[in-house]
Amino acid sequence: MTTVPSTPTSDGVGGAVPAGLPDVTLLAQLAGEFFAALPSGSHDARLPFGAPPQPPQTELALANRAPALAPAPARPAAAPDEAVDAATGTGRGANPVYGVPEAYAAALPRVDSPEPPRGPQAPSSPYYFLGEASAYPSTAPSALPSQKDASPDVPEDRVTARSFGLPGDAELRALLAGLGDGKREQAPASSSSLASAPAFYFLAPSDTEAAPAIGQSPRPAFDVQAVRRDFPILQERVNGRPLIWFDNAATTHKPQAVIDRLAYFYQHENSNIHRAAHELAARATDAYEGARNKVARFLGAAQTEEIIFVRGTTEGINLIAKTWGAQNVGEGDEIIVSHLEHHANIVPWQQLAAAKGAKIKVIPVDDSGQLRLDEYRKLLTSRTKLVSVTQVSNALGTVVPVKEIVAEAHRFGAVAVVDGAQSVSHMRVNVQDIDADFFVFSGHKIFGPTGIGVVYGKRDILEAMPPWQGGGNMIADVTFEKTVYHGAPTRFEAGTGNIADAVGLGAALDYVERIGLENIARYEHDLLVYATRGLLTVPGLTLIGTAQDKASVLSFVLEGYRPEEVGKALNEEGIAVRSGHHCAQPILRRFGQEATVRPSLAFYNTCEEVDTLVAVLKRLAGNTGRKAS
Repeated sequence: MTTVPSTPTSDGVGGAVPAGLPDVTLLAQLAGEFFAALPSGSHDARLPFGAPPQPPQTELALANRAPALAPAPARPAAAPDEAVDAATGTGRGANPVYGVPEAYAAALPRVDSPEPPRGPQAPSSPYYFLGEASAYPSTAPSALPSQKDASPDVPEDRVTARSFGLPGDAELRALLAGLGDGKREQAPASSSSLASAPAFYFLAPSDTEAAPAIGQSPRPAFDVQAVRRDFPILQERVNGRPLIWFDNAATTHKPQAVIDRLAYFYQHENSNIHRAAHELAARATDAYEGARNKVARFLGAAQTEEIIFVRGTTEGINLIAKTWGAQNVGEGDEIIVSHLEHHANIVPWQQLAAAKGAKIKVIPVDDSGQLRLDEYRKLLTSRTKLVSVTQVSNALGTVVPVKEIVAEAHRFGAVAVVDGAQSVSHMRVNVQDIDADFFVFSGHKIFGPTGIGVVYGKRDILEAMPPWQGGGNMIADVTFEKTVYHGAPTRFEAGTGNIADAVGLGAALDYVERIGLENIARYEHDLLVYATRGLLTVPGLTLIGTAQDKASVLSFVLEGYRPEEVGKALNEEGIAVRSGHHCAQPILRRFGQEATVRPSLAFYNTCEEVDTLVAVLKRLAGNTGRKAS
């Protein structure tokens, strides 16, 4: 055995190693190399042998696990600005703690940013977040890539959607069409038959449709367990059971990347924006306007100036009604909404119609819950001023053909509003392709913070609209005789906005783009089919809303139980669902219901969780007789 003489320690004090014993440093090095070579690779070779296990590093929340996550060097949360505010692709922009993906940035067309002011008056803070320099006004419109203008060699689809071995679109259509014929297809009695499947609780090959041929994707396959590890709240226990969150249509949970981004803002950037020359104001402004740029790119907007930050979808629709609506709708004019709408897309238009003497018309639905486009066309007249519809029903999950609805509205000169609260987390949205005049959504529906939302509006329409609220930030000049307002979007953001949560929304959009919305959409759709099959095996359960084009919502009633009783029983098993009217009373009453039970899915849900839901419902159904007695 090799021995070494006594050597000084790092502080100069000698004699720590007795003669005849091995060199501790050498042993530590050898042990580190040994454990690093193990298949698990779980030991950090930088740690001394025998050191206690190190806690997980939250700043690597997604790195090396979720799709397309290039590893980046870990960096302390409080790293100095000169170290982290580096150029695009490095530093703060590339650090996974902020949820800004290198792969996502590389896959997108570059957004040219305005040149920052120079000279002694220029703020010293460099731009953050992939070089999105939106803090300073541009002298020309800041064009963003759009689906319309994209090169034919650069498709809008930024990732290749993959099959996950679950039932696909054809099977969902067959199931839902069968319900219209009074048929109920039986699903397997339990998930035990899936145990031999390769991954993701796949169905046996004989039960699935053939997976479509796909090109080689640069991103690894979607890993739902890796995604789940990024959501701390999914480790919670409710009534002694693991939390199963099937209330995603009400709100979604937040990944660690969003939580970390909010904490970093308050620790290092917190300031009011736009109106100060100091360093933190520059940092906060850059972060806030960088988030606006991300939203514009996410929606496919032509310019960042078309993005207005509000508290959520409800406030966004009210903003449109009280600005554009008050300016353009008059007595005898007509406003068209659909039978599927959330109250937030009904009440503001009712208020406007009552104030102006206008008329509300309603697009009916068929017995599956899909809009009757033939009846919609009959409603359009020369008096139609506005058409406002949801893209996905929050109560039924119906996917609405908004592009066709918008095109028909434009044929009659009407303005079209699309409520995207339930769509943005499930499917790719491009507002220029839809050609919507306005598009609204809420951050908390897409894994971002509460209290932040977005109104997209076409630039020429926004510039012609009056301000909604008055105060600071939205003015260019004020005298006691008159006020001159800023242009869009600033004129619609009076006072101190929700700065931190706008930044958090930007991190949430980075997160979903990192995984790939196409991957998310495919996985969720397949999971919806699996859940539909499972629910159809529950005796006495009736699905409400069986349109063949659906997103991840399952609305049902269970014979012998009120919806709130079902919700309470599920909660006792740790399963969170929504029971009630879902702020969509008109559409539920169309189907003869005052309330339903509504499980709604997200990309962090699993087939095992669905199996648990179905098992509890079957137990309830089996107890119906005993309950009645």
